Amino acid sequence: MRSLRSRLSALWIMLAVSGAATAYLLLASFEQSSQARVARAEDVVLRGCRDIADRYQFFVAGWHGAAIDDQLKHELVALVQMALANEPGVEGGIWQADAGSLAYAFPSYEGTGPKTDLPAAELNTIRQVNAEAVQGGRPALIRQPGRSQILIVHACPLPGPLQNLTAWTMTRAMTAQGPAYNHLLAGLIVLALTILGSALWLAWVLYSWSHRIGLLEATLGKPHDAIDLPHLPHTGERELDRLVDAVNDAGDRLAAERRRAAAAERLAAVGRLSANLAHEIRNPIAAMRLKAENALAARDEARKTSALESILQQVARLDALLRDLLAMTHAGAPKLRPVNLSAFLHTTVEAHRDLANKKGLTLRIETDQPADRCTQFDPAQVQRALDNLILNAIQNTPVGGDIVIEAIRRDSRLLLRVTDTGAGVSADIRDRLFEPFVTTRAEGTGLGLAIVREIARAHRGDAQLASTQTGTRFEIDLPWQPS
Repeated sequence: MRSLRSRLSALWIMLAVSGAATAYLLLASFEQSSQARVARAEDVVLRGCRDIADRYQFFVAGWHGAAIDDQLKHELVALVQMALANEPGVEGGIWQADAGSLAYAFPSYEGTGPKTDLPAAELNTIRQVNAEAVQGGRPALIRQPGRSQILIVHACPLPGPLQNLTAWTMTRAMTAQGPAYNHLLAGLIVLALTILGSALWLAWVLYSWSHRIGLLEATLGKPHDAIDLPHLPHTGERELDRLVDAVNDAGDRLAAERRRAAAAERLAAVGRLSANLAHEIRNPIAAMRLKAENALAARDEARKTSALESILQQVARLDALLRDLLAMTHAGAPKLRPVNLSAFLHTTVEAHRDLANKKGLTLRIETDQPADRCTQFDPAQVQRALDNLILNAIQNTPVGGDIVIEAIRRDSRLLLRVTDTGAGVSADIRDRLFEPFVTTRAEGTGLGLAIVREIARAHRGDAQLASTQTGTRFEIDLPWQPS
């Protein structure tokens, strides 16, 4: 599925492509307008040159020639002025190959006075175009491009009594200045600002959303002791906050449902516990009653003594049952304190070394933590839990077997494992293994594993039967709390 980031990135790319295409179209349009201005300028100089030629033909009609004097030049200047009077920006004149300029006029010149002198910078170009027109006997055109304009000079032959005579016109076509160029610059600036602003805005949106989503991910992924969903903070984004509110509401409803389910489970557990407890107490009481009745009816002191001893055994069994039951139901909140993990394991295991040796079993300790590493838990409660697991392992492991007690740290968790090489746990009781009064031994109360789980949960952890290829492995999973 596409993410919001990919969609916004695609939008940014589309915007950039659109901006580039628009810039290209603006440049192309300006280029076409520049070419159009050059074409119009050429038409103007061509028309101006024809006007000069037409007026010259009318001027020399019926004239057979005379000497070139100031009077003639003055009349030719007037002729050029009239021909170019309606052509703004066009200057021109009459040129003879031998004598040079005979007339020059720039009637649309916008200076403080009339311009009468030939432009010195373009004099060579004027001479060149007139020479080409005389030599070829047809009109000639020269374009000279510059940085901001193109100089256009046109010349056309003038037939008549005077030899080697040409008319010429000149103008400039602006290519990088003027209103069109200003409009292009304004359009490109607006386009660049729009694209840049849009890019920055989209970048900020991407960063803002990514940052806020990252905060939500960090909050959800942060380790916490409670099993309920963490309460997510508001991000400041309306759409995200609607999702945050929905998640928080769902978390609140889930917590409420969990509490109701836990209460129902506790009630069901109390019912099962009561039924099992009644069964466990009824059997010893029935046995004691039978022994007591036999003792009263018997006259043999040995039978009375045997009956009393049997009754005391049943009383001891009831006492152990009630003691374990009280331990399970009144474990109390753990009293956390720093514990040297290595020393704690050795102390706990050494208490069972003699019993293990009598059965020919080997007890081993394995840990991935340094000898001086400390963590926090209630040592009395955790030791009792390990005692139950180690005793179970000793009772269910055949002679010559091994029992391994491990302490392993995984990120923020501490795993305490007890693994034996016994026959394993029967499949028919695996799902009920940690329930009260579930046991495979006739002399057992069935509360040992239930006590282990209650102690683990009191430490905000859990206890479970782990999978192993051979034997049995129990794990106590506790939060790692550095001292």
